[in-house]
Amino acid sequence: MCSVIAMTVKLVVRYARPADPDAFDRYYLDTHTPVAHAIPGLQRAETARFTSAINGGEQTFYRSAELYFADRAAMDAGFGSAEGMTTGVDYEKIAPPGTRLFVADLDA
Repeated sequence: MCSVIAMTVKLVVRYARPADPDAFDRYYLDTHTPVAHAIPGLQRAETARFTSAINGGEQTFYRSAELYFADRAAMDAGFGSAEGMTTGVDYEKIAPPGTRLFVADLDA
């Protein structure tokens, strides 16, 4: 028997390799990340820089971010807030071409 749990949703960002990785990382970690952490309703955030591709294939993405919310309504409200809109504008400014955004429902 499965128990009913609250649905958690996350925004998954896969950043393409920037032209200047060092400058990107400085801005991303010092400016963009604190702005994103101010989004109302954000429960948890994880960021990481990819260092290798295990299967030896092309390392398609450079960095990832995963922003967790209680549900889709909380995520939509968070990104509809002033802090969320500021984060979106900043994302458009820094995201290298080929960067992808996904919404994922977490499995129980």
